[in-house]
Amino acid sequence: MKTESARFELCAGLGSQLPPADVPEIALVGRSNVGKSSLINRLLQRKALARTSNTPGKTATINFYRCDTLRLVDLPGYGYAKVSGAERQRWDELIQAYFDGKRPLALVLQLLDVRHPITRDDETMLRYLTESGLPFSIVLTKTDKLNKTQLEQQKAYFLQQAAVYPGVKVFPFSALSGAGAEEIRAQVVAAAEQDT
Repeated sequence: MKTESARFELCAGLGSQLPPADVPEIALVGRSNVGKSSLINRLLQRKALARTSNTPGKTATINFYRCDTLRLVDLPGYGYAKVSGAERQRWDELIQAYFDGKRPLALVLQLLDVRHPITRDDETMLRYLTESGLPFSIVLTKTDKLNKTQLEQQKAYFLQQAAVYPGVKVFPFSALSGAGAEEIRAQVVAAAEQDT
């Protein structure tokens, strides 16, 4: 994966706007404001390729970031209560169109905020990924927001929760320091190479 070739490719607000499925894709899923854009920027070694926002629910489209050998795919965040029912339904249909579209999906990165317990929405997504047989890893975001003791406690909690998903890797990640980015990047590259 040559990060110098990384570029924003397109955003899709409808299933019909998805780009041709010509390279392995790595999809990022998680609650609104969990840090998907920050992870994309770290993985692609760019400061602001993916725009970050403090406003939950900002990403209402599927955003595609293209490298030489793969795409990173930022799916709309789920679980944001202030979005209208019609908008939430559009998001759900858009995400479903992506997963149902026979994409060359090499890996899904399920992002979870390390500071908070797994939510019902997170459980629903994890169950969907498991039942669909999609390969996925868990990324624990915002690790820099906790002190060392709190972080160890939370990591232990998430490892226990992840134990019901055999073989699923758990990566602690800090957007601030970049801790964990190299390990996640290695997993992404390995998954993409295996899918080609």
